[in-house]
This record gives sequence, structure tokens and C-alpha cells, in this order.
Amino acid sequence: MTPAAATPAATGGQPLRGSLQIVHPGPSATVQDLGRPGLAALGVGRSGAADRRSLRLANRLVGNPEGAAAVEITFGGLAARFDRPALVAVTGAPCPVRVGDRAAGMNGPVRVPPGAELRVGTPTSGMRSYLAVRGGIDVPPVLHARATDTLAGLGPSPLAPGTVLPIGSDALAYPTVDLAPQPGYPDQPVLRVVPGPRDDWFTGDALATLCSVPYEVTSDSNRVGLRLAGPALRRRDARELPPEPMVDGALQVPPSGQPILFLADHPVTGGYPVVAVVVEDDLHLAAQTRPGQRIRFRPDDGR
Repeated sequence: MTPAAATPAATGGQPLRGSLQIVHPGPSATVQDLGRPGLAALGVGRSGAADRRSLRLANRLVGNPEGAAAVEITFGGLAARFDRPALVAVTGAPCPVRVGDRAAGMNGPVRVPPGAELRVGTPTSGMRSYLAVRGGIDVPPVLHARATDTLAGLGPSPLAPGTVLPIGSDALAYPTVDLAPQPGYPDQPVLRVVPGPRDDWFTGDALATLCSVPYEVTSDSNRVGLRLAGPALRRRDARELPPEPMVDGALQVPPSGQPILFLADHPVTGGYPVVAVVVEDDLHLAAQTRPGQRIRFRPDDGR
């Protein structure tokens, strides 16, 4: 079923090329796609959406390729105005959405008339929401991606009031759903882990300690990683390592013994060993945790 108010440009035909202007970005908003995989050997991280599952869903709901660039909104507060009719979807952290003076739903396609202002409020849970526009955000790619890497400074700058984002025309057939219900985010997510490449640098009880009690997400957390507070993980080998390329979800442990969970904009390791790695299917939960929230780890048993 398609939205009753959909226009030809927002349905089966090619979308009109237009733009959206950022009225207010909220605490932080960036352009993100699926990032730059395969460049770690050159020291370039993948970056891209912190919650790739929500980005893919938002794009599917407006008929975009799953990897199209969209807007990642951190803790709501975004307002944007469109100069042409647009079809959008908001996914991820649940938050109130308004188009002009009417409420709109999440996790489904929404028509935005020309000149209307789209506002995304503060999420009730989770941390990051995603705004996809039919046709995709058409900023110039850097190293084959449109993602903003906040650590390396690659890609478009973080969004600011007055930023104008062009809308592209790379769209697929209009989807045949008008709502994709999503489960809520748990108060205390459980993340599955596998042993890391340097788990032998730690005492034999380190993984058991990691999985024994919750760790708290500290306020010193961002798209680079989650700094966690909990039982210290003790090392048996005190040597320093040369920097090593590492995947999203790696749990690097500095001398303090407090693990850091790498997210989308993480660098190579800082000379510290990685004790464990969160499985890829659970990374969207890590990306949605807030400072002060607690998370648990458990060994991955393949289920």
C-alpha cells in the first residue's frame, strides 16, 4: 500500500532533483552511507552509518539502493526544509516527527510538500536516527563514499544551519509497504563477542570478567567508540603493539584496563591489544546506546 498523498515524482518515476536545507542540525548530524570498506591497509577507516541496519531500512522505505547517502541524526533536534516535493523515511532511535503542522510516523515513507519543514524531535530511546530521501543525498563522494568520517575529516563537513544538501535521482522502483514495524531498543543490550586477535595478551580470566557484569557507557563516547567503565581487564603482557588495522566492534583495552568499543569512525589501534570483538549483527545495538546506559557482553555461541 502506498501513501495516499504520494506524487508521481515520489512514486514509481524518477524523483525530481532538488535539495534540502538544514534549518537546525540538532546536537550533531552528518551525511552517512555504508562507508569505505577495504581501505584499512591504507590507514583509512570504513566510517559510514553507525547503525547500518537503520540506514538500510530507511533507504528501502523510499526505494533507494540500500547504500544511498542519508542523514544520521544524533539525539534528535534536526529541522530541514525541502525546495521540491520529497519522499522521506525516518528510522532508528524512535522520536517524534512532524512535517509542517502535522505529525508523521517513523519507519514508513512520508511525503513532504515543497517548502515544508521536517522536524525530528528528541528520541525516547536509542541515540541515532536516520533520514533518507528518495534519490539519496548527492554530495560529492570522497574515496568512493559520501560518508562523513568525524575522526579523519573525510567526506562532507558535519551539518550546520544553512547547509544545503542536493538530492540525487538514483532511485529504484517504489516500495510496496507503508510501514516496517521495528522492535524497541533494550534498556540493557546484550552484545555477543568472539575472542580478539590479542586475547592471549590478557590473563586467563579476562574474557570471563568481561562477560560477568554490566559495563557503563561513559560520557566520553561518540562515533569513534564507546568508552566503558567496569571491572578492569588485566594484561599478562605489558608490551606495546604497533598500530594495527581493526574492525568495527573491536574492544581495545588501554593500560587503565577499561575497554573501548570501536564504532564507525574508529582509527587503527593505538598500540593497545584487542581482547574481543562484538559480532557484526549486534553493532546496531551498540550504536544506539547512550551515556549512562549499561551493556552486557556474552560469548557468541553461534545462535
